[in-house]
Amino acid sequence: MRMIGIGMAFGLVAALGCTAMAGSASAQQWPERQVTIIVPSAPGDGSDIAARLIAEKLRNALGQPFVVENRLGAGGVVGSAAAARAAADGYTFIMGNAGSHGINAATYANIPYDVMRDFTPVSLVYKAPNIFIASTKLPVKSMAELISYAKANPGKLSYASGGSGSSAHMNSEYLKVLTGIEATHVPYRGAGPALNDIVSGQVEFMAVNLPPAIGLVTSGQVTPLAVTTAKRAPALPNVPTVAESGFAGYETVAWFGLLGPQGLPPAIVERLHAEIVKACADTQIQEKLAVLGGETVCNSPAEFKSFLAADIARWKDVAGKANVTLQAQ
Repeated sequence: MRMIGIGMAFGLVAALGCTAMAGSASAQQWPERQVTIIVPSAPGDGSDIAARLIAEKLRNALGQPFVVENRLGAGGVVGSAAAARAAADGYTFIMGNAGSHGINAATYANIPYDVMRDFTPVSLVYKAPNIFIASTKLPVKSMAELISYAKANPGKLSYASGGSGSSAHMNSEYLKVLTGIEATHVPYRGAGPALNDIVSGQVEFMAVNLPPAIGLVTSGQVTPLAVTTAKRAPALPNVPTVAESGFAGYETVAWFGLLGPQGLPPAIVERLHAEIVKACADTQIQEKLAVLGGETVCNSPAEFKSFLAADIARWKDVAGKANVTLQAQ
């Protein structure tokens, strides 16, 4: 075996030390240029709202542009894949959600990344209920009436979603499993177009994140049926939960959290997390989210990782019972 001389060994140690110091210094100086936050869904939905609120605060706190970039496709797979492939240098993040990172990991057989392996959780930013809504043209006013109507008219109802494998899709599949109703899935390219067709009556009902739907509910353009969380939403105190409506055991939550690529330097994670916690403590952000039915969370990276693992497990169970398996294109 070839022996390394003492001088060479010290040189290697010194070089490694310099590399580590350089990495640390780089993390301390971060960010030195524009940072991109990918939103794997359409403008105006929960991830987009979260990303834009946080981006504004980070821009002011860290002195560099934080730009939100919507990358749609395959229920969040396109944007998530781009984030997973990005350099782990602190200049690309993703505002993931229950659909893009929880449900996709549970339903897609061939996504080009592993959610638990290929992302670095930074913080769960906020949570909000999902809400079942119906077209005002449908003669139902409650979840119980929707289920009764569906059973009396088998195969007649259709439900909208923001895409196959999206949170909206799986929430409705969960309802079908629990109640035994039949309904045809009509996937759209994002929640916005789907909501438009609920309003016009082209599709009968939908499960959707509360933030983008609450304006339609309060203005009477859609019929609110039930929220999916264990408790009623403070923003809509008169709308019951699915469980309260007679379907015990149904509970889901919409969540939105910031993640980076695998291998993100811990110093960058720590600094970014600290700024997100400050942003979540801002009363303006809290009030804006409260109006939309959401509440800030801003937990630690470790807590977010545990939350994500539990969410994937929940949706794997639902996907198995609903016999949903998707293929990424």
